[in-house]
Amino acid sequence: MLRHMSFHRRVTMPLGAVLLGLWLGGFLPALPLRAAQLWDERSGAATGAQPVQPAFVELAKQLKPAVVNISSKQVEGKAAPRRSPFGEESDPFQEFFDRFFGGRGSRKRQRPSLGSGFIINSTGYIVTNNHVVEGASEIKVTLATQEEFDAKLVGRDPKTDLALIKVKSAKPLPTVPFGYSDTLEVGEWVLAIGNPFGLGHTVTSGIVSAKGRIIGAGPYDDFIQTDASINPGNSGGPLFNMRGEVIGINTAIVSGGQGIGFAIPINLAKEVLVQLHDKGSVTRGWLGVAIQHISPDLLKALKLDDTHGALVADVMSDGPAAKAGLQRGDVIVGFNDHKVQDSTELPRLVAAMAPGTKVSVDVLRSGKKLTIPVTLGTLAEEKEASARLQAPDVEESLGLRVEAITPELARSLRLDNSKGVVVSQVAPDSPAAEAGIRRGDIVREINRQPVTDMESYTEATSHLSSNSPALFLLERRGSSLYVALKPSKEG
Repeated sequence: MLRHMSFHRRVTMPLGAVLLGLWLGGFLPALPLRAAQLWDERSGAATGAQPVQPAFVELAKQLKPAVVNISSKQVEGKAAPRRSPFGEESDPFQEFFDRFFGGRGSRKRQRPSLGSGFIINSTGYIVTNNHVVEGASEIKVTLATQEEFDAKLVGRDPKTDLALIKVKSAKPLPTVPFGYSDTLEVGEWVLAIGNPFGLGHTVTSGIVSAKGRIIGAGPYDDFIQTDASINPGNSGGPLFNMRGEVIGINTAIVSGGQGIGFAIPINLAKEVLVQLHDKGSVTRGWLGVAIQHISPDLLKALKLDDTHGALVADVMSDGPAAKAGLQRGDVIVGFNDHKVQDSTELPRLVAAMAPGTKVSVDVLRSGKKLTIPVTLGTLAEEKEASARLQAPDVEESLGLRVEAITPELARSLRLDNSKGVVVSQVAPDSPAAEAGIRRGDIVREINRQPVTDMESYTEATSHLSSNSPALFLLERRGSSLYVALKPSKEG
């Protein structure tokens, strides 16, 4: 199972002098920020130049000054009990569920969080993971010199788990430059610097084990896998190549595994960071389709030559795809001159485009290849356009209530993976009860889309319709099972 951890890394010139800061002269609020102003990028990084042989001592000396430790106080607690259609029933686990979901009112407390980050601009802009600072009432940044600063949140993006924070310093701060992760090779040496277990700056090395890993962390998974040792507290730290450039942001590890860590590619982060600086959030293109993987059985049923592409399972009414003429059952094999190898690739391609962009979509329909022009919408519209079930309706239509998985609850349920939501109530004679869902079940997926938290659960259930059953993937006492759940028309 996967658990997010923090990482701290820094990028610098290869064996040369420490790169001291990118002078922006202060961001001009009236002018749009360009990427070249936010970070330094090596002009030769994309040329395929061969990296030098590992010289970890020199690299560590040069990179550590721009890697920071981040501590934050995050408010957590359960909401006060709400009135609902759920009836009480005799349950041997009643005391357990009352403890976590019962009626003792709201009791908030502050939970400390430790992570890592790295300075990308001499005026104090720092990159880290969203989960390191999400919900924080206070953010502290500590440099390698032990200087401490209060930081403010500039912007964050939960979908890619990226955040941009800023500190004020009377003098320019040391920085690290960005590399070019697209040219990264499997087997290439990498270096990680971070704050594991709150111990302070720690340097580890390894190689790139794989690229393009899908780990279920979000809709835009495209992780670099490395065997450089990373642990809790490393989240948000940099992963460097041997030229001293940041090529990844350490984000996740495999719980119980050794030598398996995951980093967000820096190329994926670049456009996100510019938008976070300019707007505090990210606006993405929206196609307006629900897609699924092409299984071997579907390959035969659809009479396709191979499993490449993304199968359109649904087309959102009044969305860009519907207006352009895409249909359920189409197989999207190309997007704006990019081949679509599988269903996980298409969301990243679409999200990378700005709303309003005119693109070409190549589809297979009844054995014929068509090219359909589409004008992309804004991803934020997706929730409005397809929200057939609002939050209160979801509870009544499905007959179940879910809650977030807190660290305490995860320990009590002995969960290795704290992603997902836990079923806290099941209404008698409801669709959920008829499907066999029980209190304590963990919802991991809905219609094959990962459910990682309450936000992703709400988004997934907003697409449900009483016209067709939804496929829920549950975990129950360590085992996985699928159930088909069809919302009722009442409510």
